[in-house]
Amino acid sequence: MNYRHLYHAGNHADVLKHAVLAQIITYLRRKDPAFRVIDTHAGIGTYDLSSPEAQKTGEWRDGVGRVLAAELSPALGAFLAPWLETVKALNPDGGVRHYPGSPKLTRLMLRKQDRLTAIELHADDARQLRQAFDGDFQVRVIELDGWLALGGHLPPKEKRGLILVDPPFEADGEYDRLVDGLARAMRRFAGGTYVLWHPIKAGSPLASFDKKLVALGRPRTLSVRMLVRANINAPGLNGSGLVIVNPPFTLEADLKAVLPELAKLLAQGPGAGADIRMLVGES
Repeated sequence: MNYRHLYHAGNHADVLKHAVLAQIITYLRRKDPAFRVIDTHAGIGTYDLSSPEAQKTGEWRDGVGRVLAAELSPALGAFLAPWLETVKALNPDGGVRHYPGSPKLTRLMLRKQDRLTAIELHADDARQLRQAFDGDFQVRVIELDGWLALGGHLPPKEKRGLILVDPPFEADGEYDRLVDGLARAMRRFAGGTYVLWHPIKAGSPLASFDKKLVALGRPRTLSVRMLVRANINAPGLNGSGLVIVNPPFTLEADLKAVLPELAKLLAQGPGAGADIRMLVGES
């Protein structure tokens, strides 16, 4: 695996993924019982956007950088607030030198009774992640292929949980692995909330991916997609999507209200926009 998220941290895909993740955690916190977040492809936790790697691509400037510089509508500002609070917590002097990846964002939002399992396959990244949470009894870091967590680490003992699956999409067949992994996980923990991330590039098999998700027949499967430019035959990441199984009941309406504005803010060309659809409703 050669993928390094440091080159892409804070980009438009992270904005979508992390804003939604923060909203779901906010929803889980409304009830007193403990919950566990399982992050299957966790990365290193926190990213230094002043590093040579981040500066080489500068993708964060068209992601979190634009959001911080913009005058947001009240609705979008309220939706992004839980995520932006974690960004600001790492940058008390303003700006955004340090960007929270999903495990750091999650940890900043946990209550004392909640737990995080952060899983990372790459040895160097797992070491950095372990160092970042050294001595933190609420966080367990495991060096492991995250796909295996969808079997052996479910269900969590808390019986409430959020499972984030954010693979690097370096290998062929990752869309099918998402579908198969979800099916396997749901057999073990049907009541969990699952967030599956995927890229949108020219040639991405989105239609067949949707059909396979619908064929699973799981209750309440929400598809959320945001394009920063038209998904035509051009190289690069044109957008990203989230598949959310058992989403909070308010999430679909909230996203329909704010995601078009966010897509316009982060647009990099014609064709930017958002699509929010419930692929599978209640059984």
